Amino acid sequence: MSTPIAFLKGHGTENDFVIIPDPDNTIDLPPAAVAALCDRRAGLGGDGLLHVVRAAAHPEAKAMAAEAEWFMDYRNGDGSIAEMCGNGVRVFARYLQRAGHVTEGDLAVATRGGVKTVHIAKDGDVTVGMGRARLPEGDVTVSVGERSWPARNVNMGNPHAVAFVDDLAHAGNLYTAPPFGPASAYPEGVNVEFVVDRGPAHVAMRVHERGSGETRSCGTGACAVAVAAARRDGADPAVTGTPVTYTIDVLGGTLVITEHPDGEIEMTGPAVIVAEGEIDADWLETAAS
Repeated sequence: MSTPIAFLKGHGTENDFVIIPDPDNTIDLPPAAVAALCDRRAGLGGDGLLHVVRAAAHPEAKAMAAEAEWFMDYRNGDGSIAEMCGNGVRVFARYLQRAGHVTEGDLAVATRGGVKTVHIAKDGDVTVGMGRARLPEGDVTVSVGERSWPARNVNMGNPHAVAFVDDLAHAGNLYTAPPFGPASAYPEGVNVEFVVDRGPAHVAMRVHERGSGETRSCGTGACAVAVAAARRDGADPAVTGTPVTYTIDVLGGTLVITEHPDGEIEMTGPAVIVAEGEIDADWLETAAS
């Protein structure tokens, strides 16, 4: 029998992940294998997969190895590759802490969206430096059924369309990707956030994540929502010199997003490891074929 493969399961505000520790990058994880592992009925279940690899051992991360020891080789639940996952980075850091690779305090994590700074607090929350938002020019719309809304185009290393609505139910079931236009705005698809106000600097959101469907939370999406809400509300830290903080309610909990005058965005929230075990390697090989 083939050697079993270790795994863990974790979540950040109920955005859940299969975690595969593989420091030397020896485990082959083709898209079909990832999709099988993330299947909620026939696999372990997850919105995505965190492949934990030393940066020096991965061809996509070698150039970042001097800045970050560990690379988050993130995959969407359908097996496709993603640039970045904010909730995933927090869970990734929690795994590194659990495994004894890091302790409380600061660390750097390499991602396809660049090197991210992470702080593991004593109270259990994890703060991630999410980088700067880019706000591409041009009008964007998103639609659900007969309804259509203007959306703010925000790029957090991955693309987002943020639409402010009167009722989160207007987002529909979000099983499939909401139509958007123009197609040229997002040639590789987009994460779509629907947002309602809850109070001053406090909003709630639902999200369709590209490659995963509706998820209970999306870290980069929450950052995109905070930036879009701040601009809608007339707040731009680069202009005022004052940080702006928004509380974002997601289906799985609450995230706190702060945008600083230099454009850097920080996200704070929980990260939990809930289980660990072994994957039958023969099952995985069969599932991936």
